[in-house]
Amino acid sequence: MRNPHLILFSVVCVLGLVQSIGAEDQPHAEFFAAEVDRITAEPLLGIDDTETWKARRPQLQARLLSMLGLDPMPERTDLKVEVRGIVERPDFVVERILYQSSPGLYVTANLYRPKVVEQPLPAILYVCGHANVVRDGVIYGCKAHYQHHAAWYAANGYVCLLVDTLQLGEIPGLHHGTYREGKWWWQSRGYTPAGVEVWNGIRGLDYLQSRPEVDPDRLGVTGRSGGGAISWYLGAVDDRLSAVIPVAGITDLKDHLIKGGPTGAHPNGVIEGHCDCMYMVNTDAWDFDTLAALVAPKALLVENTDADPIFPVPGIRRIYDTLETVFEWYGASDRLGLVIGEGGHQDTEEIRHPSFAFMNTWLKGEPTNPSEIEEPDRRVPIEELKVLDVDEPIPADALNARIDETFVPKAEAPQVPGSTEEWELLKSAWLDQLRSEVFGGWPSEEEVTPLEEELVSASERDGVVIHRVAFTSQPGVRLDLWMLSESNRRDQPGRVNLVVLPEELAQPMVAALGPVTEGEEVPEGAMEPAEWLFHYRIIAGEQDPSAPIVFVCPRGTGTTAWPEVKETHLRRRFALIGQSLDGMRVWDLCRAIAAVGELPGLAGVPVHLTAAQSEAPIALWAAVFEPEVAHVRLRALPSSYREGPIFLNLDRILEPSQALGLLYPRPVTVDDATDPAAYEWASELARELGHDGPWPKVVD
Repeated sequence: MRNPHLILFSVVCVLGLVQSIGAEDQPHAEFFAAEVDRITAEPLLGIDDTETWKARRPQLQARLLSMLGLDPMPERTDLKVEVRGIVERPDFVVERILYQSSPGLYVTANLYRPKVVEQPLPAILYVCGHANVVRDGVIYGCKAHYQHHAAWYAANGYVCLLVDTLQLGEIPGLHHGTYREGKWWWQSRGYTPAGVEVWNGIRGLDYLQSRPEVDPDRLGVTGRSGGGAISWYLGAVDDRLSAVIPVAGITDLKDHLIKGGPTGAHPNGVIEGHCDCMYMVNTDAWDFDTLAALVAPKALLVENTDADPIFPVPGIRRIYDTLETVFEWYGASDRLGLVIGEGGHQDTEEIRHPSFAFMNTWLKGEPTNPSEIEEPDRRVPIEELKVLDVDEPIPADALNARIDETFVPKAEAPQVPGSTEEWELLKSAWLDQLRSEVFGGWPSEEEVTPLEEELVSASERDGVVIHRVAFTSQPGVRLDLWMLSESNRRDQPGRVNLVVLPEELAQPMVAALGPVTEGEEVPEGAMEPAEWLFHYRIIAGEQDPSAPIVFVCPRGTGTTAWPEVKETHLRRRFALIGQSLDGMRVWDLCRAIAAVGELPGLAGVPVHLTAAQSEAPIALWAAVFEPEVAHVRLRALPSSYREGPIFLNLDRILEPSQALGLLYPRPVTVDDATDPAAYEWASELARELGHDGPWPKVVD
């Protein structure tokens, strides 16, 4: 007899080289197209009149702040501004600035101002895009690249604060957590570096307002590429701003997820060309027209080029059409403009000069024709713009490189309720949060489609009957159930064991059982159907030989597996429509539970649910939302969200041990490979509520 505890390893070793089955060039293309169509069916979240928009705008701003990780808003602590030096030029002055937007979160910046200031001036916050300025291993920051913008403003009667980004500043942080570094826990925490950039910008505006040279009522923001995106966010959430010019910083969901840029560089959507700083954690599944509309009625100039591969013009024009409606609601159509220049993702005079003229019009009251703008070369040697000394170490207390760990606070475990009434109140509040903040991307009751169950194949081998049944989880997502049972079973079983296979076992299971259903032999070295049935009965703690075992492979596993190379941008796509891949796998499991109940002879039969390791939380959450699950068995349940599975925003709401408590008082079994931290709070809850004996039950 094989050791059931080694089954995970033995099968993977034997069949670990099985190739992906049913993989597409763009997995789930139909699903994402359907989701984008659903989200974008009604512009502006369905708001279609002036009064409703104005009434809801504060609430929408609050939701945007939350999706940026700025709820609660960090404390506005002392900026601890240091002026590290001054550069004198013929027609302006540059101050080398270091400030802390929060304790330990450093921002390196250059402040450009006229040499002589006789009265308070309008001020510009210039937010840099990605421009890696490094010479001989020395980091000079993005501000060295974008200096010509700030120099024009200072030479023409503005104060301009040019701020480095977190990713490429003199004190580096990270923008590419999910894009490149596999930091999927950012999604569970509700963290995005866009939130840090917005916060740094908010504090930059605080600093500008503190300067005696600045008129605090005449503030503008602009930037291009990543800086264009942050300009949109700042324009939407900070109403101190009077003028906003995002350059190459936005397009809509259709372009992000479905269509590529004009050069065809991203045929599956331009999300593949953008790092994480471009995106909020889109919990509420907004299209970008809602973000854009929150800027109104500030003076807004939207700028782009016509062949930009990562900011396609079609999506920008669709957003602009909506903006025209919203500005009309405010009676502010004259404050809205659009400039589409020629070229790719480039910083050109054709874009810069209209932006300078626009700021003159709305911040100085001096209508200016872009053709009148002159822009002589005023560049400063980059060595003179560096804030930190060349040999100076990064401040010892700097958090920039690890700000993702603390920027969005984790949930703290509440006191264990001392009565059933207290527990029901807490549980109800958590469930409401979970439905909206974590699993809000699930179909509504009205959107749930029929299961459309279909018997794909049925076969028998060595006394084991194998049924493969296909069902629809949601449009574009067709999945399989594999039911194994004794061929001599006649009576209705007392239970059915539903097993969520780990990703690494789903492929071997399909490779082993699939040929049998086609009348072929099991591949050499693979387990026979009788072995699968035997071992998973042991793992599920099942003693009744009449009870069938049903395997379910959620999306992206088994017959719907996709190549590993597709995984990164697929997971990123889910977050951009208010979901996570693992959150939707919970939905798949909920649908599988419903499908099991419709299998012949299993109507009304109690479902016992089993899962291990990273699939264990998926089973846990399905059981939370499917009360007909009679028993849950979890092996090696993770005690943190760090390694996965990943559920949007969950780390902001409750810890794994409180999650398990949501199943109380249903029977739950965990094994001794599970860290007690994964169920400590839940066990204390059971004791407080008078449970007879330990809960959950711990077995070898």
